[in-house]
Amino acid sequence: MQFGYCERIDDGFWAEPLNAMTNAAFLAAAVAAFWLWRRQTGRERVILVLIGLVFAIGIGSFLFHTIPNRWTLLADVVPIQFFAFGYFAFALKRFLGLPGAITAFATLVFLGLALGLSAAGRAVLPVGMAGSAGYAAFLPGLIGVALALTRRPALRHQGQLLALAAGAFAVSLTMRSIDNALCGSLPLGTHWLWHLLNASVLYLLLRAAAIGEHPAVMASSSRGR
Repeated sequence: MQFGYCERIDDGFWAEPLNAMTNAAFLAAAVAAFWLWRRQTGRERVILVLIGLVFAIGIGSFLFHTIPNRWTLLADVVPIQFFAFGYFAFALKRFLGLPGAITAFATLVFLGLALGLSAAGRAVLPVGMAGSAGYAAFLPGLIGVALALTRRPALRHQGQLLALAAGAFAVSLTMRSIDNALCGSLPLGTHWLWHLLNASVLYLLLRAAAIGEHPAVMASSSRGR
């Protein structure tokens, strides 16, 4: 496909109406998470930054799906990457209690894995699926943290939220990957489902972070360690 997605057949602003409008789901996820964050006692700024990144993801993706060019591509991709690696570091530090140095090293290793899978995917996958390779590492990252939390009874709810997020992301990544392959039978494609499912994934992650700062939850977490 010349424009990368089934739904886009010309260079008009509204040539991808579903792909564009479903970005409102990211904004809704950010607003809902902000409302939850406001109810917490601690109101940690790092969580507010993560919420802001989800809002930026919605804006950037909308721009890319209405005015596709190099700059709007960056506006789309950069907030996603910052959120993914920032949340990974946050989860290691907050949920697993790892020291800062180990958290930083593990995050760099995770970044290396993401770059490696992205390069490998672009080398072996069809053009229409290669773009999804850049997100492939996020799935094992989610699963790994979720499994680690199963060993911490006090953080069982957070683990369940991350497990749900991992399952939703697996379906979401599939929808992104098959978009071009289904153009003949589904002219609207499946990329818009990637948006809706990812918005759910991001809300689940933000919810896990926000409820984790509640004093009662943190106190029980400390006793569990």
